[in-house]
Amino acid sequence: MVIMAKHGNIHPTRIFKTPEDLLKVWESYKLDIIEKEKDWQKIQYVGKDGERVCDPVKLPYTLEGLKRYCWDNGIGDISSYFVNDRDLYNDFTTICLRIKNEIREHQIIGGMNGFFNSSITQRLNGLVDKQEHEIKGEPRIFNV
Repeated sequence: MVIMAKHGNIHPTRIFKTPEDLLKVWESYKLDIIEKEKDWQKIQYVGKDGERVCDPVKLPYTLEGLKRYCWDNGIGDISSYFVNDRDLYNDFTTICLRIKNEIREHQIIGGMNGFFNSSITQRLNGLVDKQEHEIKGEPRIFNV
């Protein structure tokens, strides 16, 4: 059963009319991350005179960050789009998957290149370094 709202959206709490609208917000979130990087400075002292240099720290894309961005900018709670509450957002599954994949790729590449904590990146993205350890030995029987 599809619920139609007065303003033409399929669901009365729907924020975006089209997947392209969500994509525009995603792109503006990424620009916001670049701006926020300026707030996080890594201070280094370089050269023989120890000149102070401030470099912005690379910030990862996160789904939580996108949700916060939407709240902070008056867009609203977009959580339902990513969980597809009661199949009301089926037309958004492709764009949501694309956003999740871009977040994952960004975190993995950032972790591999040392921009982000690789251990946290692995855990967040379900990447585990599994190593098998085989111990060979035979039981010893002591005569007492």
